[in-house]
Amino acid sequence: MINDIPWELYRSFLAVARHGSLSAAARALRLTQPTLGRHIDELELALGASLFTRSPQGLIATETTRGMVPIAEAMESAAAAMTRAASGAAGEVAGVVRVTASDIMGAEVLPPILAEFAELHPRIAFELHLSNRTEDLLRRDADIAVRMVRPAQSGLVARRLGETWLGFYAHRRYLETHGVPRSFADLARFRLIGFDRDPVPVKAIGDAGIQITREMFSLRTDNDLAQLAALRAGYGIGGCQIGIARRDPDLMRVLPAAFAVPLETWLVMHEDLRSNTSVRRVFDHLAQGLKDYLITAR
Repeated sequence: MINDIPWELYRSFLAVARHGSLSAAARALRLTQPTLGRHIDELELALGASLFTRSPQGLIATETTRGMVPIAEAMESAAAAMTRAASGAAGEVAGVVRVTASDIMGAEVLPPILAEFAELHPRIAFELHLSNRTEDLLRRDADIAVRMVRPAQSGLVARRLGETWLGFYAHRRYLETHGVPRSFADLARFRLIGFDRDPVPVKAIGDAGIQITREMFSLRTDNDLAQLAALRAGYGIGGCQIGIARRDPDLMRVLPAAFAVPLETWLVMHEDLRSNTSVRRVFDHLAQGLKDYLITAR
């Protein structure tokens, strides 16, 4: 019986695990609450295990459930990937392609590249997932990924596009009020914007031979878009991709000789998707668009 459990029961299970209540999960899936409750009852009966316990705060996942959630998420990703693969398998540029990228690349760099492709191919639809977490392409969490680190998994098609560089920038208004630092040591008297707890920028900066610690920052956040917004608001001095900063005439580069950090830029997809016309065409278009961007990011 376990082998015959339909996907819709696991789908309902995953929604309840995520939302913590039948009512919230039912709204998310656009099902009725009784239907969702029946799915959970059927799944518990088929598995012979209790999946949730009731509490005043809602439904609490059992230990069994906590172990099942990552597997159910993998099933969800596989089901979505099958739908996307079928939508683009007919030899035409149509259907859905899921792209993942970091917050800053997805919000500041990719939109015009995707817009250009959509104008050429109006039957395409994009799912753009922004996260600084590296998505698992082998598990098919996405079709194409823009990554700032070399892919470590096998079974992927990876193309190194070049490097984007980080520099120190500040808004013109901030520099007019507080002056311009003349040396790295001089930064101590300025407000700095930087990372909070994310170890990735620590490693990237350390690999470039630059000694920067979290305690140096007056504003700490691991959200790159928040850092950029703080720069544009004139909060202080912070790191920014050169290609992005050049679009804003009010962002001025400071200490160019003291702070320049390269980040590799890679485009990656699952090797099984090379025969998918839509994914392959999007991959090639993104590669060219990102290469054009990287020319401005040096």
